[in-house]
Amino acid sequence: MHLTNVTTKEKEMNINENEAHTEKSSLNRRQFAGSAAALAMTVGVTGGTRAAAAENKNVQRGKHEMPSPHKERKPVVGMLVHPGVTLLDLLGPQTVLAPSCDVHLVWKNTDLLETDSGIVMKASCTFTDCPKNLDVLFVPGGSFEVMEDPEVLRFLADRGSRAKWVTSVCGGSIVLGAAGLMQGYKATSHWAVRDLLTNFGATPVEERVVIDRNRVSGGGVTAGIDFGLVLLAKLLGEDVAKMTQLALEYDPAPPFDAGTPKNAGPAVVKKFQEWFGGAGNMLAPMCTAAGKKMGDYTPIAK
Repeated sequence: MHLTNVTTKEKEMNINENEAHTEKSSLNRRQFAGSAAALAMTVGVTGGTRAAAAENKNVQRGKHEMPSPHKERKPVVGMLVHPGVTLLDLLGPQTVLAPSCDVHLVWKNTDLLETDSGIVMKASCTFTDCPKNLDVLFVPGGSFEVMEDPEVLRFLADRGSRAKWVTSVCGGSIVLGAAGLMQGYKATSHWAVRDLLTNFGATPVEERVVIDRNRVSGGGVTAGIDFGLVLLAKLLGEDVAKMTQLALEYDPAPPFDAGTPKNAGPAVVKKFQEWFGGAGNMLAPMCTAAGKKMGDYTPIAK
């Protein structure tokens, strides 16, 4: 209650302390961002991502690396990352595939980018540096603006034209659709947007993981681990996939039976739609427009 009696000198001291605190907080945020980037690049990564991390002297690495569970050639995997990517869409499959595959996290540049949950990460290579011939092209969901980005769609169409497997989790199948890579295929996506696949000539299927020839798509977010194990079995056999599942102790027992609209019930679905509604209303016209342009990237099948 004696603020009116504070001296000029005391005011100056308080201002200096506040400036120091602000600078320290800013530094801590920068340090956090750098630590998050290091974490995103080193947890469970092998091949291209580990090599990229090794070139950065600021990356702190553990002393022990997980050995490969097989002695075959490591399949080459290109995983698209982008600002606003859904982290678990990416991290689930990446964690499954990394010990057995040569994984590259790919974006236009290698600047820091923020995921949907606020974790900061960076790509290990650019579109230009990404291997030309991939065993697996993978696209996660997240910010759908990439569906309107010609540079992204040209990259996907190019690598997808040669990849042995063209794959996705969650809304990634819609992004592949915008590149013209899902026409004539059965596919899945997050339940809230799955029907939008029809804009791209794909047939929506209500399954956790859908395989149609060399297209493998996973459902929403957590389906990425199931997707990764299914794909790993295709690449290197069931034994490698089962060992990986055991290593991850992947034995899900969710506390609530609310992972699908049917199980969640009408009341929970309504609350979700109220929460998600704005994004859903925006996405439908985006998909309609992207469906009309997909032939610009991959010729429409006759």
